[in-house]
Amino acid sequence: MNSSELFVKCLESEGVKYIFGVPGEENLQLLQAIKNSSIEFIVTRHEQAAGFIAATIGRLTGIPGVCLSTLGPGATNLVTSAAYAQLGGMPALFITGQKPIKKSKQGNFQIINTVEMFKPITKSTKQIINGEMIPMMVREAFRLAKVERPGAVHLELPEDVAEEKVIGVPLVNNHTRRPVAEAKAIKKAVELIEKSKSPLVLIGAGANRKRTSQVLTEFIEKTGIPFFTTQMGKGVVTEKHLQYLGTAALSENDYIHCAINKADLIINVGHDTLEKPPFIMERSDKRSVIHINFFPAIVDQIYFPQHEVVGDIANTISQMGNFISKQKQWDFSYFYKMQKYLNSHFQLNTKKDRFPYTPQQIVKVIRQNMSEDDIVTLDNGMYKIWFARNYHTLKQNTLLLDNALASMGAGLPSAMAAKIVFPEKKVMAICGDGGFLMNSQELETANRLKLNLIIILLRDNSFGMIKWKQKTMGLDDFALNFGNPDFVTLAKSYGAHGYRVEKNGDLEKYLKEIADKKGVHLIEVPIDYSDDYRILVKELQKKTCLL
Repeated sequence: MNSSELFVKCLESEGVKYIFGVPGEENLQLLQAIKNSSIEFIVTRHEQAAGFIAATIGRLTGIPGVCLSTLGPGATNLVTSAAYAQLGGMPALFITGQKPIKKSKQGNFQIINTVEMFKPITKSTKQIINGEMIPMMVREAFRLAKVERPGAVHLELPEDVAEEKVIGVPLVNNHTRRPVAEAKAIKKAVELIEKSKSPLVLIGAGANRKRTSQVLTEFIEKTGIPFFTTQMGKGVVTEKHLQYLGTAALSENDYIHCAINKADLIINVGHDTLEKPPFIMERSDKRSVIHINFFPAIVDQIYFPQHEVVGDIANTISQMGNFISKQKQWDFSYFYKMQKYLNSHFQLNTKKDRFPYTPQQIVKVIRQNMSEDDIVTLDNGMYKIWFARNYHTLKQNTLLLDNALASMGAGLPSAMAAKIVFPEKKVMAICGDGGFLMNSQELETANRLKLNLIIILLRDNSFGMIKWKQKTMGLDDFALNFGNPDFVTLAKSYGAHGYRVEKNGDLEKYLKEIADKKGVHLIEVPIDYSDDYRILVKELQKKTCLL
């Protein structure tokens, strides 16, 4: 066989079902090998979208998603999605082509040092210089992509290496057990929890694993300790749980931080500093933090835990649950007062008769139209804060958002990935008009794949989150407004269905109409962010935390 055929056999051995991308002439041997394999190749309309899809497949399945580009501009178009996978802890393999490395056909035309370019944004980046090395290099790439903390890996396959004749077989994909935490570290953590007066559990993205979800739920129910989450930790434990306090949608000074600041111990399960911080540690804090994760804490000015338990999170929580006993001296009274206040406060700010819709209204309508198993994906924008704050997530990986790279343009591609992995579930993408137009061309891909998707397009004709930040800093309203196409016509031009919300109640009506219809459905919704400054800035400046 040739090197490309061996490469594809190795991908099949790793459980790869799909490859997404935009091929170039340097990939043609590899493309031919894929054609003759069990792997489905899906052409996207931009390499960045292919990377977002691959990363999300890795996030949902634990098996690295795979995407492909050619050299030069194709490779540079993968950079944002590689960083998205790397910072977000999503296992993904990025494959790029390259001109022949043993002879020159066209001088330095389109050639950049792709391997060096990927170094800062991947766990590993290598050029394949010999086809016989492919089984080892593919196996190692997949191992690195999956091992905690998961992330992006990159392999470059030059054109002449791709067609070399080779003899080889894939390496066996051995499943390894994660190391468990030291008994002394677990014992000390239990002692700290039992001695505390008002502990809280924080759930971060690293806890978003099937086994961890179960044991963490058991731990919380056995101990009775209330919990809150980061944005990417939502749904690990159902948020209809009576001990759920809320999500830290902001890093500080929100109402949830009143409870966080009253705790004398934070049990941090699976959060690390690559996600935007849910609270800021100060040297003067009387509160302590226990870091529970697969890897040691990355210490910086805002995060310096007093104790660490490093090892498989599920095993750690299970052992702690076996040793710990519910202590009568724990005082959660303030936490539940804050919980009651938060619930009533969120309801107060959700009015039924506003048009354009407020973000709170939209969150409420979407929650009412999605079952606990259905999946919502978010692009990046102001609405993300409101979904984090108000959208009760009932199962893990049913609210997919990025709070690490926080890249615009990922909402639609990640929804496509979710629908490919879970065709039986309803999937809805929530996109702002800014982020949507960064990858709107993937409407064609979604329609070509006959995906059944709903896209909620929130239109405010501006980069809303940055506009909000601009106002909070007391700066002039400048350079953040833009025009938009007719989104309904745009959707129809790609073969999708388009709807425009023109009055209160239209969103609910359209969602009901399309509930059981096939195809891609885009609903354009004007959104009113005018209350954001009042609620998220002025109101929070006046809060006292006195209940």
